[in-house]
Amino acid sequence: MTNSAVQESLARCRVLVVEDEYFMADDIAKALEKLGAEVIGPIPETDNALALLSSDERIDAAILDINLRGKEIFPVADALIARRIPVVFATGYDASSVPPAYAAIPRWEKPFNPDVLAQALPGIVRNA
Repeated sequence: MTNSAVQESLARCRVLVVEDEYFMADDIAKALEKLGAEVIGPIPETDNALALLSSDERIDAAILDINLRGKEIFPVADALIARRIPVVFATGYDASSVPPAYAAIPRWEKPFNPDVLAQALPGIVRNA
C-alpha cells in the first residue's frame, strides 16, 4: 500500500490509543496523525479508557498497551471486542504472556517503530 493510500484509509479513522509510557504514546499519536487519523487519547489508565468506552464516542480501532501501571488492559480489550472494534496490542509482553483468549489479536512487541505500526493499521483494521 502506498503512503498516500495509507493516508487516505486513515483519513476518517478514529483510533483510541491507551498507553502509559508518555513518549511511546506521543510517538504513536504523531505517527497516526501524520497519516490522517484522529487520535483519541492517549489515555494512560485502564479506568479512564473504560469510562470513555461507556460513552457514545465513535472508535474505529484501538492500540492498547497490555500493562498500564500494573493493571492489565484486558477489560478494555473485552469492551472493544464486544463493540466489534479492531484492537492491536502494543506491548513489551511476548506472545506466551498473552492469555489464549487474546491470541488472535495482533501484537506489536516493544520496542517498535510507531510509523511502521501506523502504516500497518489499515490492513489490520480491514482484516479484523
